[in-house]
Amino acid sequence: MTPMTSDRPQMLVEEFEELARHAPESARLEFLHGKIGVKPMPDGNHGSIVAWLLKRCMQHRPELFLFPEQGLQVESYRKGRARPDGSLAPEEYFVGKGEWAEPDGVLMVVEVTSHDRDADARDRTEKPDAYAAAGIPVYLLVDRDTDSVTVHADPEGGAYRSLTTRAFGSVIELPDPVGITLETEKLKDFAD
Repeated sequence: MTPMTSDRPQMLVEEFEELARHAPESARLEFLHGKIGVKPMPDGNHGSIVAWLLKRCMQHRPELFLFPEQGLQVESYRKGRARPDGSLAPEEYFVGKGEWAEPDGVLMVVEVTSHDRDADARDRTEKPDAYAAAGIPVYLLVDRDTDSVTVHADPEGGAYRSLTTRAFGSVIELPDPVGITLETEKLKDFAD
């Protein structure tokens, strides 16, 4: 049996998009490294973290917006499809872009881990690679399993060259082009 890779995917990107269009609302589908993945439905703490980040971004960068669940074309040659928990971009960047937008104007993507067995591979390995390959400047991972935040920055050659991890409660810098300092004490309230 031939292993699935982005060169030998389970299906064509166009077939995936058609499948995703007809999936029930409870199934949030993604297509990374040639295979379909299902994002778990967020719980209350997950949603609260995204809302907290949205508010921080609006306070510090009012010309930007953290768009929840916007589909992005990622990976090399835009062959992947991801739905980050948040995409930081200029306020009207996604107007008219459709379900799976080019990520060229996205300054940062955010993922908040869910408590499922696929979170490690998806949020810690597959997505950083996909987002870096797409040239997204910053990837923020809020990791509820380790009570930490990790900033991935400086994408080059399909990987982020800079990684900074801090425990919940620490201060962490989101580098340019984001340019926000996050005080993460509040995230302790959402840890579970």
